[in-house]
Amino acid sequence: MRHDEGYDSPDVEDRRGEPSRGGGGGGGLGLLFQLVSWFGWKGGLIAFALVAGASYFLGGGGHGVTGSAPQHAGHDAARAFVGQVLDDVQATWAARISGYRKAHVVLYSDATATGCGTGEAAVGPFYCPRDERVYLDVTFFDELKRRLGAPGDFAQAYVIAHELGHHVQKLTGVSEQVERAPRAALNGEHGLSVKLELQADCYAGVWAASAEKRGLLDPGDLDEAINAAAAVGDDRLQRQATGTVQPEKWTHGSSAERKRWFRTGHDSGDAAACNTFR
Repeated sequence: MRHDEGYDSPDVEDRRGEPSRGGGGGGGLGLLFQLVSWFGWKGGLIAFALVAGASYFLGGGGHGVTGSAPQHAGHDAARAFVGQVLDDVQATWAARISGYRKAHVVLYSDATATGCGTGEAAVGPFYCPRDERVYLDVTFFDELKRRLGAPGDFAQAYVIAHELGHHVQKLTGVSEQVERAPRAALNGEHGLSVKLELQADCYAGVWAASAEKRGLLDPGDLDEAINAAAAVGDDRLQRQATGTVQPEKWTHGSSAERKRWFRTGHDSGDAAACNTFR
């Protein structure tokens, strides 16, 4: 993806290198279970891992478990990239949604306070609807490449666009409707959690189509995003973590579904095509 390494977005808050901040909501474990309701990036994936007794994403020297991100003073390439993707995605939605209200991205190291409790890097990128912020420890992008096999800058852009898809759901009232649903209706391969996540994938595809039309994509970028969508499918992650696939515990959708809905958004370029609840 073509981007400017000197870019600086006013909607990126950089907390990297700051002491970890505690917050309301009961700490990391409290946030974990809140994220099952808020449908963050890996909140549901960690939840199924806990239920299944798996250790994937939770230990063994993995991302966010040991060490800290390096200190960052001022501006750097990671912040520039995140900010440029953020602003471009939001400009796309502002042109489509009357009265669009901007979200912010918070870059942090290890742990930070959020409106949904204490966010921890081990949870991965997530959107908190209470404060309308995406929380991101950029070392997750290393995990996306090394552990999940999804390299490339547009794979990273897909992650950001997906999280902003949840912001669109907040603004349009979709996430509130899902939140009010009975807990029994949330999880499983046909559950509302999966439908919400797949819609966010589709919204990421809508933005990708817009970026492509404006000449921002490089050859192979779409393949990077599709590969990333497949890499975080519930079936693939369960198989890697436990050797089995348990659709009744899905929260985000299968690899095939995530690819399909991203492609639906891209191929149509139309948010109206993203009705995964139909």
